[in-house]
Formats: sequence, structure tokens, C-alpha cells
Amino acid sequence: MKVGDNYYVTVWADGQTVYMIDQTKLPYHFEIYQAENYLQTCEAIKNMVVRGAGAIGAAAGYAMAQACMEAPKTNYERFISRARQDIEATRPTAQNLFFATKEVYETGSRSAHKALEKARSLAEENIDEGRKIGAYGNTFIKDGSNIETHCNAGWLAFVDHGSALAPIYQAKREGKNIFVYADETRPRGQGARLTAWELKNEHIPHAIIADNAGAWLMAQGKIDMIIVGADRIAANGDVANKIGTLEKAVAAYHYGIPFYVTAPVSTIDFACKNGREIVIEERAKEEVLFQEGPNAQGDWHKISVSSPGSEALNPAFDVTPAQYISAIITEKGVVDPTPSQIQNLK
Repeated sequence: MKVGDNYYVTVWADGQTVYMIDQTKLPYHFEIYQAENYLQTCEAIKNMVVRGAGAIGAAAGYAMAQACMEAPKTNYERFISRARQDIEATRPTAQNLFFATKEVYETGSRSAHKALEKARSLAEENIDEGRKIGAYGNTFIKDGSNIETHCNAGWLAFVDHGSALAPIYQAKREGKNIFVYADETRPRGQGARLTAWELKNEHIPHAIIADNAGAWLMAQGKIDMIIVGADRIAANGDVANKIGTLEKAVAAYHYGIPFYVTAPVSTIDFACKNGREIVIEERAKEEVLFQEGPNAQGDWHKISVSSPGSEALNPAFDVTPAQYISAIITEKGVVDPTPSQIQNLK
């Protein structure tokens, strides 16, 4: 996607260095984060410098390639095996992270040089997946549609194009009149900060809404459809996505509003029987108790937004049962969230 007059992807590599758009600084500052080794890339994934299923996967693949290039000739296998464990520990719910790490690890076991080629190939595939998801998803968007989305599943969440926002971008390119309601997505504000920033750059009419405003807007007939991404999809069609997705799906089901999940096939964990088996990441309580951003002078600050001394719980994801999902949109086509249809995507 373009930022100003320049084209960017979310994450890329030049030799042993991995570059990422620093999503912790957006929408206030556009900065490129530079990771010189695999541990620095791990920190970027863990601290959400890079976030979103596809982008996390690409970054993990590059981290694994870095580890292969860093590994000493003696104890090479031991080094990259430990590195794989480090990478996979950064975001335990993100299936694309495990997929990419495994693919690059297996290639790197045979050749450190080929590991980087594999990581780049996976990143290129992610771009193509986003493009195809956009084409399939656009078929569900009618002219004049009002669309709600949760978290950020735009091009920042992929290497390019995105998943949930890809159909919206395609609809815009075809001249459809659309309006997007972007859930703020507490506690990190990915909707308010990242989705809104992307939509503004694409000149798509939108409004940021509080997370708990969605059901009311549905009740008022102001939402025609909901599109979200996914961080892990179980074999039975249950979907793990950013915390708050479940309540949107339940409300949409009650009001008869289509609820679509977009994801590449690499997000499907075919070995995971159902949503109860998905590990839900618990993040630091500080994300709930504090907020960060610039003041009027542009100086970066962290401020308390909660009662001092209170504890907080911070599950990063929830699981939406398949019964609440209208369809899953992948690069291979659209499927019902049923075990048989999902198995056909293997």
C-alpha cells in the first residue's frame, strides 16, 4: 500500500536485517523498526511493533531465517531449535507464526541460505493471499453497505492488502459506496489507531466507535455486515480473534446480520479439534490500566486510565463458535465453518 508517495509492505528483509513498520508509533509517527538479529525480531513480535496474523507470520519466518544465518556451524541444529522455541513463545495464539516458523525451520535445517529464500517466498504468498481474499470477499459487499470491523486486519496486519479490509479496499476500487464502523478495540486500540489510519489513507468514509457501541448500532439497523480477521481457526470452524470479537458475533447472530471471517488457509490449525483447544494469550495488565500517545506538543506519554492499585485481566483473544459465523473467506474460496468444508482446504 502507499504511504504518501511511497509503496510499502509491512515487513521485509535485506540480508540479515529485518525491517518493519513500527505499528506502536502509528498513527502519530511513521517509523521503520530495524531488527539485526532474531532475538530483536522476537521482541518486535512480542511487543506488537508488528501485529496481525499475516504480518506476524512473515516476521516469524524472517526471524527463523535470521537464526539460521546466525547459527554457528558447531551445534547448528541445537541453536536453530532453541531459536524456534523462542520465536514460537512470542505470541502463542497466532497460528501463522507457528506455520511460518515451521516452514522456514525445516528449510533452514537443510540450508541456512535457503531459509531466507523460504521466508521471502512466504511473505510473497501472504501478499497474494490478501489480494485473493479481497476479491472473494468483495462479492458479499453491496453498493451502499455499512460495514463493521473489529481490531485491525488491514494491510498492516498482512504483508500487504490485508484480510478483513481487503474486500473493503476492493469494493472501493470498484466504485462502491461504503461506510465502515471501526471498533476502537481496547486495550491497544488497533481499530482506533490502525484501521482508522488505513481507511483515512484510502479515502474511505468511516467512523471510530466504542467497542460496546456495536450491538446498539446493529439494533438501529445501521450495520449491514461484519468482517473480521482471525488469528487461529480450529478444524471445526471455531475462530480465535482479537478479544471482543465474540460479543460482536453473538449480537450479529441475534439481529440476523452476516458475520464473515477472513483468513488465509495457513491460519487454520487442522490439528486443533475445536476452540476449546486454542491457547489464549494473556498479556500484561498495564495495557488495560494505562494508555500511551502524544500530547498536544507531540511528546509521548503514558497515562493512567484506571483506578490506581486495581488489578486487571488482559486476555488478548476470544473464541467465536462456528455457529455464529456466516462464512470463512480464504484465498482458496469461501467455505462454511464446518469440519468437512474446512478439511477440503487442506
